[in-house]
Amino acid sequence: MIRIRQHTGKIAASLGALLAVALTTAALFIRHNTTYWPRARRRLDRAGFVEKSVLIDGAKINYAQGPANGPPLLLIHGQMVDWTTYMRVLPELAQHFQVYAVDCYGHGASDRAVDRYSNVAMGRDLTSFLRTVIAEPAFVCGNSSGGLLSIQIANEAPELVRKLILEDPPLFSSLHPRFINTAGYDLPRIAHEFVNSTETDFSAYYVKHSAFIGLFGDLAPTMIRGALAQRKQRPTQPIGWWYMPPAMNEMFRVLDQYDPRFGEAFYTGVWHADFDHAKALAGLTVPTVLIHANWQLDDTGTTLVGAMDDREAARAAELIDDVDFRRVDAGHTVHFDKPGLFTDILIEVAEN
Repeated sequence: MIRIRQHTGKIAASLGALLAVALTTAALFIRHNTTYWPRARRRLDRAGFVEKSVLIDGAKINYAQGPANGPPLLLIHGQMVDWTTYMRVLPELAQHFQVYAVDCYGHGASDRAVDRYSNVAMGRDLTSFLRTVIAEPAFVCGNSSGGLLSIQIANEAPELVRKLILEDPPLFSSLHPRFINTAGYDLPRIAHEFVNSTETDFSAYYVKHSAFIGLFGDLAPTMIRGALAQRKQRPTQPIGWWYMPPAMNEMFRVLDQYDPRFGEAFYTGVWHADFDHAKALAGLTVPTVLIHANWQLDDTGTTLVGAMDDREAARAAELIDDVDFRRVDAGHTVHFDKPGLFTDILIEVAEN
């Protein structure tokens, strides 16, 4: 009887220790998922980043500027986010460059300049930003649609671009009719439907209608209900899920600052007016690094999940005269998914 009690006591103690570890791990997991942004913001402040704004032909461009620790580097984000999408790489980059990270029109604190929602018009304004604010040749790096803008800048003013870094841009895949069979089409489709509806809360509308949320299968209804309940209780706060990692929540953190009319420009094709992908790539005269991230087809085998498939990436690389092609094992936002890999590439590019 004594031995049984001793064994029972040991088992209870072991179970108690395991429970304590599980609870601690869960608490750390939740804390990591729900407080990553305030912690990242403090790191940006310590690294010396300051937010500023400038008027370019009457429209405001908001941007963050880092300390002068090296040659200038212009960072241009993709859709649905703002300059803070680079939070994981900015402190390290600030030790090697003077970083300028902009909010594109229709994002963050920049103006909703609807008449400039095209690659040519916005690219010209960013060229003016480079010429007047940075005022010297810079490394120019753009992710996704920001990569398309970077190409426009390099063709507008090649003398102002030291090197061009294209971070997984949707070359050829974002053109109609091909665009319809990509995961990237989901946001512009929803944006178009929202703009032509009587709805007023785009974040809630996106959650309810996004095919992306549907990828979570049986969990999707729970995610949608939770998000809509959040909006009802805290309508001015961004949508987030405590059980989702920062990479997921980051998509929604600044969604309230996104202008769906920007997405509609991709839906209608207005974004690509006078911007021929093949001609633009063939016209590049500056050294260019083309980063191609992971991609796959959906379960039906018809929809591209990613920015480019291998054939589109190869075609883009062949058209660029002076290209350094990098196939990387990372998600579409390489700077957020694999920050160390991203900073290594940029530092190497600058040193070479």
